[in-house]
Amino acid sequence: MTEATARVQSAPLGPTAEHRGRVEDIADGVAMISGLPDVRLDELLHFDGGQFGFAQVLEPDRIGCVLLDAARALQAGDAVRGTGDVVRVPVGRGLLGRIVDPLGRPLDGKGPVVAAASLPVERDAPGIIDRELVTDPVQTGVLVVDTLFALGRGQRELIVGDPATGKTTLAIDTIIAQKDSDMICIYVAVGQKTSAVRRAVDALETHGAFDRCVVVVAGPATPPGLQWIAPFAGMTMAEHFRDNGQHALIVIDDLSKHAATHREIALLTRQSPGREAYPGDVFYVHARLLERAAKLSAARGGGSLTALPIAQTEAGNLSAYIPTNLISITDGQIVLDARLFQEGQKPAVDVSVSVSRVGGKTQAPALRDAAKSLRLDYAQFLEMEIFTRFGGTIEPRVQAQLTRGQRLRAVLRQPQHAPMRLIDEVALVLAVQEGLLDSLTPEQVGTFRDAMPKAIDETAISVARGNTATGTLTKEDRAALLAALRTLTAAVESPDV
Repeated sequence: MTEATARVQSAPLGPTAEHRGRVEDIADGVAMISGLPDVRLDELLHFDGGQFGFAQVLEPDRIGCVLLDAARALQAGDAVRGTGDVVRVPVGRGLLGRIVDPLGRPLDGKGPVVAAASLPVERDAPGIIDRELVTDPVQTGVLVVDTLFALGRGQRELIVGDPATGKTTLAIDTIIAQKDSDMICIYVAVGQKTSAVRRAVDALETHGAFDRCVVVVAGPATPPGLQWIAPFAGMTMAEHFRDNGQHALIVIDDLSKHAATHREIALLTRQSPGREAYPGDVFYVHARLLERAAKLSAARGGGSLTALPIAQTEAGNLSAYIPTNLISITDGQIVLDARLFQEGQKPAVDVSVSVSRVGGKTQAPALRDAAKSLRLDYAQFLEMEIFTRFGGTIEPRVQAQLTRGQRLRAVLRQPQHAPMRLIDEVALVLAVQEGLLDSLTPEQVGTFRDAMPKAIDETAISVARGNTATGTLTKEDRAALLAALRTLTAAVESPDV
């Protein structure tokens, strides 16, 4: 008996029932379907041409289906059937070091993705009992963030600002800073230009640990369904590591474009528009997405998922609909200012309106002790600087405060893709607070900052190792570190340098 004959004889006989509908009309990545009364919300639908979509709107006589594939071969009258399943994405270590689309299909030419499992893109957020307090730091390597707006594992911190103010750069630098940490990073690009995504990937490959990163790309030319599920797919990929006791960081770039895609789909499926033509559930969409970021309790494995969503403003308007929604959902925001960016203050973080609602609870003890009055001192300096522009005689005390503030501002400038070690951040803040930089010009401050890591490694390497291991400084370590900084200051001031 041949194998083919055996398969025929073993095949079950009898009638089978299959629910099939038909496409009524299709345009702009959305198909209206009739004849599938039993389809559920978010169910995956399969077209006879091989394309897939998911049910976004259920009406009494038809279904609004958002396509996940190109609609070029589809037309009215084509057959479609329900699968009984929802949209799923591959998860696991096989995704690390890969560039994929929101369905986990490879975009980097490195062959198929080897997945550990396949999980739904829509999953429930952990409950209150399953969560733990956010106390462990996420070291971003960006001095202005780590000292003034510290992040914690399991936190959701919004990065918001006008176009071309360094939002993506700040997020990519945070990923690069995890090169020597145990965090796995997922970068989700929603509607971003191909050139912008290429720059981000190049930075991660050159400066970071790309073999512990996943890049999920839904470009502006992809179907709107792929752009819509991209943040949810990235969150599912990150949750797999969190649920297995590991630590993950996800960057979503950006949710303003995702909200625009959600509005586009809602209008095409004839949902009722609300403020700025967004549907009424746009807040719920982003809330249920970002609530999935959390630090789990020890009973759940102790893993964490930290989220850095990005949002875009127009003319610095933080009170716009989508930025306001995201600010109210997240645990703080880092606001980037276009004026500071144009003046060369990069990262262009506006310290007056940025905030972390976790803050010092997650800072390393040595950095918290060194920077405890830094934000107040800097805010006072900015206010004084405005008033001194009117002219007049300046008291010596005020002049000293202005000098200290100018040195602080110079210290907070940082080149891109160059994250700092914790000991370097502690040393820079100590140098400012102790007045070691008051005698240096702003240009010499840059020279001091560039030479400082080597000087610490040569003269205070034991302090650096102890600080890296524990995040603290003993009195002896502090004295040794200050001695090394004073020696470096004298060397920078000398004409031989």
